[in-house]
Amino acid sequence: MLNFDIQNHRPLREIVYEELKLLIVQGKIKPGMRLMEEELAEDMGVSRTPIREAIRKLEKEGLIIIEPRRGAYVSQLSKQDMLEILEVRQNVEGFAASLAAKRITEEEKIKLKKIAEEYEVAVNENDMASMIKTDTDFHHTIVEATRNKLLIQMVEQLQELVLRFRYLYYDNFKRSEKMAEEHKMIYQAVLDGKSEIAKESADVHIGRLKDLVTSEAIGNKITSSR
Repeated sequence: MLNFDIQNHRPLREIVYEELKLLIVQGKIKPGMRLMEEELAEDMGVSRTPIREAIRKLEKEGLIIIEPRRGAYVSQLSKQDMLEILEVRQNVEGFAASLAAKRITEEEKIKLKKIAEEYEVAVNENDMASMIKTDTDFHHTIVEATRNKLLIQMVEQLQELVLRFRYLYYDNFKRSEKMAEEHKMIYQAVLDGKSEIAKESADVHIGRLKDLVTSEAIGNKITSSR
């Protein structure tokens, strides 16, 4: 039985969409699993209409695949998919870090440093939910600091798949400890206005994630191909 509070002022379709999306990105609904509207509606205590609307929205985001006469399935997460995403991230976020180093405001510097410190606290407390949130916020803040609307839009399109991946690699706690140092290198270069060092630090950070995808620790958790 899924447990969520529908007693608020937000539209029911939004609540159902967010709950279903969270279950997918957290891996609680596994890749390849068929989504049965009737069962989901019964579990959530809603009609089939908001379930159907949520499934269609998640299909547009690439989290669900709808096959004619077969139904809706959670999309697979393959090594090749993740490597391609990380290839794009390596180029886009390296560029973002270099721009942010030139354009970041004093207010954003304070915010970025605070997020990085919160990430370290989450690592020390082995709080996976907080690690994922602050990791996401850290990269989002850097991209926002570029003031480049097209770049921000491009990165946002990757976020749902990136979030699914985060739930996989944060099971590797030792990797989380290393990421705190990598974040520190990035934000220090951004704060100091050193655009080339910021770019290089971001490149190294994403490059190590690419190595993690091909490693046994993460590779065994995802499919080898699409």
